Amino acid sequence: MRLNMRSETAKIEYVDVLVVGGGPVGLITAYQLARNLPTPHKVKIIEKHPKSAQDQYGRAITLFPRTSELLDQLGLADSLAQQCFACRETVNYDKDGNEVPGRGWSFMENMKDTKWDFALVLRQKYQEEIFRKALKQHSIDLHAPCALVAVETLDNVGPNGYKVVATIEDRTTGARSIIKCKYLIGADGGRSFVRRAMGIPFEGSSSEDKWVRIDGVIETNLPKPRTYCAIESPTHGNVLWAALDHGATRIGFAFTAERQKAYPEFNEEAAIKEAIASVKPFSLSFQKVDWWTLYVVGQRVARSFFVKDCVFLAGDACHTHSSGAAQGMNTGIHDAINLGWKLSLVLQGLAKPDLLYTYESERLPNVHKLINYDKDISRLMTMQLPASWQGDPNADPNADPNEVLGTVMAEAATFSSGLGIFYEPDSILSLTQSSGVSSVLPGQRAPDISLKKPATFEPTFLQTETPNVARFYIVLFAGDVSHIKPSLAAFSTSVSRHRWLFEPDTPISSISILSGGGGPSAYETLDGMPFGKVFYDEDKSGHERYGVDVCKGAIFVLRPDGWVGTVLELGSDAVNSLENYFKRFLTLNAGPKL
Repeated sequence: MRLNMRSETAKIEYVDVLVVGGGPVGLITAYQLARNLPTPHKVKIIEKHPKSAQDQYGRAITLFPRTSELLDQLGLADSLAQQCFACRETVNYDKDGNEVPGRGWSFMENMKDTKWDFALVLRQKYQEEIFRKALKQHSIDLHAPCALVAVETLDNVGPNGYKVVATIEDRTTGARSIIKCKYLIGADGGRSFVRRAMGIPFEGSSSEDKWVRIDGVIETNLPKPRTYCAIESPTHGNVLWAALDHGATRIGFAFTAERQKAYPEFNEEAAIKEAIASVKPFSLSFQKVDWWTLYVVGQRVARSFFVKDCVFLAGDACHTHSSGAAQGMNTGIHDAINLGWKLSLVLQGLAKPDLLYTYESERLPNVHKLINYDKDISRLMTMQLPASWQGDPNADPNADPNEVLGTVMAEAATFSSGLGIFYEPDSILSLTQSSGVSSVLPGQRAPDISLKKPATFEPTFLQTETPNVARFYIVLFAGDVSHIKPSLAAFSTSVSRHRWLFEPDTPISSISILSGGGGPSAYETLDGMPFGKVFYDEDKSGHERYGVDVCKGAIFVLRPDGWVGTVLELGSDAVNSLENYFKRFLTLNAGPKL
């Protein structure tokens, strides 16, 4: 769909990327581009709501471990941690107020294999403040209130051309102007103007279920109020009780058709009254209400996340669902980070434009997994068995939805925490070239491991040493050097003959990890110059976590976003395999044939 509302006299501004939407997804996308793109690349971000409206309380609250890791690699997580409520404890109460272990949010107590082993709870208001401040440090301001009111895509525009013509309107003055951009990113929420203007179907449905969420400062006799808590209410479904930042608490519950009959108009007073009823047998009173909402539960997915070779959708603009599993902002941030580094490399001419198609091919399957999961979760939280339950001949039609909910959430634990999210093997980014080399495979998250720096033996982490700056990392697990010197020598000889692959103008960095406590000189340990930066795996736990035999070693390519690209055997053929991997999507300078 094209909307051509250009004025012949309108001012025209040229930018590389126009980001529409000033929520976390838009801000993080713009931040990555601003951080990674050198001058004179230009990024602009607009938001139709005034800043005061954007700063309201409410909306999303929870970041799970994988999201925190991703933000940490962007240099943003520490600021979030300064203000957050770090939730490591959960509790589940039945209708009589008795604790029932193993139900509700109990999976959150087993989110290990990461230093971010907790739910980072910080309301969206405060997250956005942090992201806007980080963006401003790169000389980019959020333009608000400023709305996209028309968009047109141009045909027959060559590579790296300005394919999109956008009309924007200053909501304060009413003035309109034209922006020509190479790429347009719609991060403008569930009612996305970008999605509608491009005619992208938003497929799915809304249910008859309604939920209430209310935030505020409370008093209660609930025994463990500063937790992520579930209360199995016979009248309000599986009630969410979440300790928030700044001493506040969120209560969330199902607002059934039966309960709705009592309220010709549902207002804040009604929300408070229902919240008090939802947490019985415990008492609840509000000292202050920060925010409340009533919304309809549903699930929808855009048919395409990338159209016309120049327009992207991210976050709620391309997928919406309930807040039952607290995945909304997490999934949107994963979209933003997946897209950010890819677009950064393409705009710099370091990657082929075809790389951008992997955004949809990687994100869409994971969104569908979430949607299917959310359909079950949202029904169970309203005390209904999943639709698939009726089609299972072995299912108990009288099963307790609370028990089933606990089982479903436990089964989906690694997906919910994000630590188990993976991208299917393909012929581009998640490339299988060797088998049996490690237990961590292409397409899986690269686990964080503790390391020590040479000479000083200062502790550090692999994810700390592999920040997301739109660069790939070749990580050599060198194992026990005394056992694998021949393989290391063969690899080093091959590298020295093909230095062009590792030149500074390629978006590739190198790291060597040696098992053991290390000596006074990495050069002497290796009998030569190390491959990239050197770190020690003192107790060999890093090699063990990756399933690497210390007597054989292995090579991993880590993507900028911290997923494994490919895994290789250590030896003379490894550089050939590295070129085979990178030439699929990077525009490498023509060096010697390997």
